[in-house]
Amino acid sequence: MDTDSIKLGTRGSPLALCQARLVSEDLSRQWPGLTVTIIPIKTSGDKFLDVALSQVGGKGLFVKEIEEALLDHRIDLAVHSMKDLPAELAPSLRVGAVTQREDPLDALVARHGLQFTELPRGARIGTSSLRRQVQLLHRRPDLQIVPLRGNVQTRLNKLETLDLEAVVLAAAGLIRLSLQDRITECLQPDVCLPAIGQGALAIEIREDDQRVAELVETLNHRETRQATMAERAFLRRLGGSCVTPIAAFGQIEGEALVLTGMVAGLDGKRLIKHVIRGEADAPEQAGQALAEALLTAGAGEILREIETQLREKRI
Repeated sequence: MDTDSIKLGTRGSPLALCQARLVSEDLSRQWPGLTVTIIPIKTSGDKFLDVALSQVGGKGLFVKEIEEALLDHRIDLAVHSMKDLPAELAPSLRVGAVTQREDPLDALVARHGLQFTELPRGARIGTSSLRRQVQLLHRRPDLQIVPLRGNVQTRLNKLETLDLEAVVLAAAGLIRLSLQDRITECLQPDVCLPAIGQGALAIEIREDDQRVAELVETLNHRETRQATMAERAFLRRLGGSCVTPIAAFGQIEGEALVLTGMVAGLDGKRLIKHVIRGEADAPEQAGQALAEALLTAGAGEILREIETQLREKRI
């Protein structure tokens, strides 16, 4: 097998480049002599930094141009934060490997070092994630949510420039950028359930590229893949976009898969959460079963209301 060189596509943010380097280094360790060239690609999601994702099409904007480069053979594989991947990939592409998950939780970075429960009444919290927003408001309706876009360092800087009490970011991103000392508190799943795939990296490849498939298979982490497959199956069954307040978190316990899912209204007042226990070797069935349980509990009605509200906001 010719394994001399491959081209790896990624977004150009500091975090994305850091993640691409991690994958590149792992590939080089697994395949001595392999040359990996990192190709930064500017995506639509990187161009609309002053608008909420829900207003411009969602997180799929972070992968569109990268998938086009993959389909055009300008790159051989792509590295994404799995939480940025839409529920359905572009035709002829697939996830070739999922790397071992970093800390999947959301992290509170508070200007004065206060825990979430200690934040003053009416505190201004920065996040543009509807998923985070609704869960925080469900716990603390008094909070003021301030839209926040940009790379990790930009959002941290806005703590001061926007006079915020705190911002909420993925713990994994802060850890990978060696900024873990900024974390005041990791929000537990009963407070803020993480995004689907959060903390995991997805390596996307062409379906028919057996050479690259064999290269990246060596980086696949079985338990992370099982957990995130269940989470993504849950999202697909609900038919929600990446901008609707949907969350799921899977954990492997021996041969079992424990999967928690959440759907909430935009104001956070109505929030439905459910937990199921399935088989680790049947993650998609677990994800679908969890989605059915939430739909039975009223999630479909909530999602229809959200779609109407978002559509009205875009007009």
